Amino acid sequence: MASWTYIDGQWQSGNPPILGPMSHAMWLASLVFDGARAFEGTTPDLDRHCTRAVASAKALGLGPMLTPGEIEDIAREGVGHFAKDAALYIRPMFWAEHGFIGGDPDSTRFAIAVYDEPMPSAAGFSTGLSRFRRPSPETAPTDAKAACHYPNSGRAIAEVKQRGFDNAVMLDPLGHVAEFASSNLFLAKDGVVMTPEPNGTFLNGITRQRVVRLLRQAQVEVQERVLTIEDLQEADEIFSTGNFGKVQPVVRYEARAFEPGPLFRRARELYWAFAHNAL
Repeated sequence: MASWTYIDGQWQSGNPPILGPMSHAMWLASLVFDGARAFEGTTPDLDRHCTRAVASAKALGLGPMLTPGEIEDIAREGVGHFAKDAALYIRPMFWAEHGFIGGDPDSTRFAIAVYDEPMPSAAGFSTGLSRFRRPSPETAPTDAKAACHYPNSGRAIAEVKQRGFDNAVMLDPLGHVAEFASSNLFLAKDGVVMTPEPNGTFLNGITRQRVVRLLRQAQVEVQERVLTIEDLQEADEIFSTGNFGKVQPVVRYEARAFEPGPLFRRARELYWAFAHNAL
């Protein structure tokens, strides 16, 4: 894949080596990142992703040396290395170079990677319930988009893939539905869209927030509430929101098959219209 990385004030092509065996982030996971998208000539909510990158760094005790606006400028410069309509992933990162157990905030470094990443189709994905759960705020830095969360997501996906599914539904510590392993979760029942109420166990995604707002502006009822496994089993539709694929339908949950439904299609149409109008 074609990729460009901004590090130490300059752009480098490919995958430059920027961590060593003594780097704190390498062995003690003091790294946060964010993910934005460029596709079809648009970069929806890029400013909000840059703002969250800084907030995540602060939540993990790092010392971000760039403002969200400066990160956005660098990101747009990186996007300029590619064709105007390229499908790209934009990934700003902060990490600690030194420290013991906790990273030294004065050693914080920054990089941003911009690279080719095709958008997934709207054909949808299958999902199964994982036994692995999201942590509570008392047990993990759930207020940061931190790299240390992703091994847990990875093992949840690996678990359900052994049963023939593409992605995993994860519960929170109390046994309520939290999200998919890699995106936020929505369902629809009797014309009402529902999504788990943010309770600190998962990130209240930027695309999630945008879709909730767009649906409500379109006079679609959206409830943010506690959801159970039974709610999934009785849903008319299930779909996901997330930066990687934006809005995607679920075509199978456990033994039950779904067709992409009208509220999924409405959410996707509204998001695409927003993205192209926002530029």
